[in-house]
Amino acid sequence: MNEERKERGGEWPEGCRLISIPSAGDQRGWLAFAEACNVVPFAIERVFWIYDVPAEARRGGHAHRTCAELVVPVSGAFTMVVDDGRCRRSVRMDNPCEGILVPAGVWCELIDFEPATVLVVMASQPYTAAGYVHDYQQYLQQRNTTRQ
Repeated sequence: MNEERKERGGEWPEGCRLISIPSAGDQRGWLAFAEACNVVPFAIERVFWIYDVPAEARRGGHAHRTCAELVVPVSGAFTMVVDDGRCRRSVRMDNPCEGILVPAGVWCELIDFEPATVLVVMASQPYTAAGYVHDYQQYLQQRNTTRQ
């Protein structure tokens, strides 16, 4: 089994892994930073953040056809579910110095938001509506077709 898939115990969906975000702190507070092609394993083409999510709301619920993302909780906490059709993993995200790499072709859901949670997403491509698969059954069919 690939070592990057064993991080934080257990198996991870294909290509998913935790990424440590460097930080520096002193009496003035903390600063965390991520650099493209260094900490973030791709050139960053788009950055967006999600905030003010009601506790019962779900975000994500899709897979990207060709775009990779790094999802980082800046403040608060949520649960992130990543799924490649064979392996499904839920991880509580509550550390601003730890993100999850979600490669293209992996299903992702964000649930169980604490109040005032803010997360940032760094993406390898600009937004395009055609780049998403929003139906989980369709996603599974496409994954099975590409594996044969």
